Amino acid sequence: MKPSLLIAAAICALAAPAVAQDPDKLPPQIGPDAIAPGVYAIDSKETLVRYTTIHMGYNEFWGTFPGATGTLAIDPKNLAAAKLDVKVPIAGVETTNRELDHELFSDEFFDGENHHNMQFVSTAVTRTGPRTAKVVGNLSLHGITKPVTLDVTFTGAGPNAFSKVPTLGFHAEGMVKRSDFGMAKFVPIVSDETKIDISVAFEKKAP
Repeated sequence: MKPSLLIAAAICALAAPAVAQDPDKLPPQIGPDAIAPGVYAIDSKETLVRYTTIHMGYNEFWGTFPGATGTLAIDPKNLAAAKLDVKVPIAGVETTNRELDHELFSDEFFDGENHHNMQFVSTAVTRTGPRTAKVVGNLSLHGITKPVTLDVTFTGAGPNAFSKVPTLGFHAEGMVKRSDFGMAKFVPIVSDETKIDISVAFEKKAP
């Protein structure tokens, strides 16, 4: 075989595993009633928490919290028994304004030096539709714990296209008053009511 053909064959052999792992279509989707029961862990790289406030009554302003961790224990045949426990690090808070990022981390707002995480632990799950549920739980933030309700939508499930690990996706929305958690600075110039949006992926843990 000519040297050039040998080189081409070697390149193809090395590239084959990468090509095999690069899907050309979405994996098969699974409905909410067909997911495998068990404990799922948050895929931190594919999960994001976002908050929205109203600035001076004129426009929405967003901030994000990456790096969430936690678990979901779920059995679709007994959804009411599902348990959710999520922690979100304060240090990752980010907006489009670096100066504001530092202010939010400071003791004027989240006080990230003393309160490293916010945490949500579910206390009740109620199915409201084929793909929706209300999740009630306790939110601990800034040293204060209050009940919060999340409206949750099941967005999809199936094997991860690359790792093949069973994966669940959800979107959740809720509303909190930041003054309830000791962060009333600039109210009402910046709205007290704060919308929470969560896009989360869970991967099934090995037995």
